[in-house]
Amino acid sequence: MKILITNIKELLQIREMSVLKVSGKEMATLPSIKNAFLLLNDNLISDFGLMENCPEIDVDERIDATDKIVLPAWCDSHTHLVYAGNREQEFVDRINGLSYEEIANRGGGILNSAKKLQETSEDEIYNQSKIRLEEIMKLGTGAVEIKSGYGLSVESELKMLRVIKKLSENYPITIKATFLGAHAFPTEFKNNHDAYIDLLINEMIPIVVKENLAEFIDVFCEVGYFSIEETERIIKAGKAFGLIPKIHVNQFNAIGGIALATKYDALSVDHLEIVTKEDIIALKNSETMPVALPSCSFFLSIPYTPAREIISAGLPLALATDYNPGSTPSGNMNLVVATACIKMKMTPEEAINAATINGAFAMGISKTHGSITKGKIANLIITKPISSYYQLPYSFGSNWIENVIIEGKMK
Repeated sequence: MKILITNIKELLQIREMSVLKVSGKEMATLPSIKNAFLLLNDNLISDFGLMENCPEIDVDERIDATDKIVLPAWCDSHTHLVYAGNREQEFVDRINGLSYEEIANRGGGILNSAKKLQETSEDEIYNQSKIRLEEIMKLGTGAVEIKSGYGLSVESELKMLRVIKKLSENYPITIKATFLGAHAFPTEFKNNHDAYIDLLINEMIPIVVKENLAEFIDVFCEVGYFSIEETERIIKAGKAFGLIPKIHVNQFNAIGGIALATKYDALSVDHLEIVTKEDIIALKNSETMPVALPSCSFFLSIPYTPAREIISAGLPLALATDYNPGSTPSGNMNLVVATACIKMKMTPEEAINAATINGAFAMGISKTHGSITKGKIANLIITKPISSYYQLPYSFGSNWIENVIIEGKMK
């Protein structure tokens, strides 16, 4: 099926195939064409250029994009979209003065979500999760990473990963699965960390790999969760089985997790609300993508990732939602882009680069996603008539998306 989009006010993020990420000063540049056309052939981008060069060809559908912006669909590289129930009460508890750590210490937080997930059937988890997936697709997300980590037992972690796999099979959106059995220590292993890590390494990881349920492995490397030594042990075991590390680090404390992650060639390090000079040095000597989660900072009222410091050091930066029931119950990448501009002082160009091409890199898919490039997957956002793409983060409370195309099909 051929779709021709014409009279595009501005076609954003046009790149050569060789550009897989952008770093430092490059992030301030967002290549575009004004008064453009875009041709889609089945699920791929076939051609684009100035309207004056638009080919006279027969197509199955024509879309007039007069006064509208067209850009690649968002690439959300960090979510916990598959979960059961919610944690609304903890939201109120925080309003009443309890911290994230205090809530976790009394059985809330991740352990609360784990209990609910363990008590919920696989079919019900799927039915709850598909609603969230459909929502983010309508909000412009064309590729998403989803983690396990609310199971914290062999059976329940596998249950989560099977749901993620089923979503991937049933929906026309690229989904990358991450095994995050090391999200927290279950209550029964609170005083016996080694035993739980043995369970992760000797039972969970081999089954996950055998059943092809995940491509990545993640660890919550943080005070009160997994130490540097514990994280290293888990990463090494995952890599031995072919799983690629993507690590939660520096959400509340800098304990050396970034240097550890780069040592093991992690694809990304995510959160980074706290960043030290040593962290910057470690990242500059690596291919690891830093990933900021600004809507988590917004929801928890914790510091924002120091984007200006990271970009000024010549590093790349990606943006993602952290969609989860406890600290970020939203998968809206439009809000993430706006929050990055408003609170992290990223320019609209930097934020869009971070949410498209760099987000794709953080999932290992920037050869096929994240830019308007001939031969890449046809994942697109078509806005409503707007003055410029600056309006997307500027008018942060409005939905400026008119249509979303995922794998060449209108959603």
